[in-house]
Amino acid sequence: MKEILDAILASDSTPADFAHLALPESYRAVTVHKDEVEMFDGLPTREKDPRKSLHLDEVPVPELGPGEALVAVMASSVNYNSVWTSIFEPLSTFGFLERYGRTSPLAKRHDLPYHVIGSDLAGVVLRTGPGVNAWRPGDEVVAHCLSVELESADGHDDTMLDPEQRIWGFETNFGGLAEIALVKSNQLMPKPKHLSWEEAAAPGLVNSTAYRQLVSRNGAGMKQGDNVLIWGASGGLGSYATQFALAGGATPICVVSSPQKAEICRSMGAEAVIDRTAEDYRFWKDENTQDPKEWKRFGKRIRELTGGEDVDIVFEHPGRETFGASVYVTRKGGTIVTCASTSGYMHSYDNRYLWMSLKRIIGSHFANYREAWEANRLIAKGKIHPTLSRTYSLEETGQAAYDVHRNLHQGKVGVLCLAPREGMGVRDRETREKHLPAINRFRNV
Repeated sequence: MKEILDAILASDSTPADFAHLALPESYRAVTVHKDEVEMFDGLPTREKDPRKSLHLDEVPVPELGPGEALVAVMASSVNYNSVWTSIFEPLSTFGFLERYGRTSPLAKRHDLPYHVIGSDLAGVVLRTGPGVNAWRPGDEVVAHCLSVELESADGHDDTMLDPEQRIWGFETNFGGLAEIALVKSNQLMPKPKHLSWEEAAAPGLVNSTAYRQLVSRNGAGMKQGDNVLIWGASGGLGSYATQFALAGGATPICVVSSPQKAEICRSMGAEAVIDRTAEDYRFWKDENTQDPKEWKRFGKRIRELTGGEDVDIVFEHPGRETFGASVYVTRKGGTIVTCASTSGYMHSYDNRYLWMSLKRIIGSHFANYREAWEANRLIAKGKIHPTLSRTYSLEETGQAAYDVHRNLHQGKVGVLCLAPREGMGVRDRETREKHLPAINRFRNV
């Protein structure tokens, strides 16, 4: 690994230099273990501790197949799917790996007693398999996390509809929280030149997810002038949704849980901000009963901020805790678009407010190839910025996942893999200087 890192850090390394580097037999990777899937049985979700289940192991370099690439990972990041993997909720990811392993002899590589996790990376291509022409060793890349087979017609209009669609590093093995990752070559995209490794690694999953959910015609199809309610507006997903709303001429109504998070939203340019903790919204009377009076109080507060208008779009991802309120506050004919359920998957809402007011609920999951590419292009052009707040070492990934699990973070948290320190990998200083305050916005909190 030292020779690989030396080649990446050298200013004069050529594609031929990278192609002639010897691959190591093994590499360090953050894993969960199959024989530990029951370790948290009986504990409430909040008490399940990723620091106990995530391991830093030395694992063999996987076989490289057709249409694939091995990437030296300089930096990665923690997403909520890493938390789900680490606490074995709602299911152990080993079931995903077993099913994938049964699909072909090559896929069998993924069915192992350990799972290398992580769905983001920024790094350098080391090797490409047969049939790869768009990328070569030495290319600096980021990776989106959509893994598809595209053997069915279903996925050729929208790759997210492929029956064999999976999220790399969550439903596949050999993810990005490691020194080396195995990806399909069509996951690769150019690394934004004005960003450091850790900054470039942070947006991938959440930026693409927010783009499809809010901007794409496959999601809400946001337009200029829309009022957009954004739950968790300073978090990993919400911070990108807030930027897309502002960049697209919409008005974000940012819902956060502390004064510090409210200030982050205002620093991005949002004016309508609701601190739900300070205003003490309690949408549930008890575990089984919601409180419509609180929905109405929430709707009234939104109209105070919008000049009397209801929201056109709700950017939903908390799920159970907020979904009833989301359906209620959406305007007649409006859209609730949901991509996750971090507070619970069993949603409950009053259907009268949906059907009688002609509202729509749209499910949105990650992004197709084109959407991921467009979202990354906006990062590269300096239109949307990383929301990285803190970076951990590979050895500290368990703590990083714990902080995300307990909502102790702002924006995204990064993980240095091969990169020896922060701030490395910047190739375009001029563009960086133009956007430095925005790039560092979440770090300054």
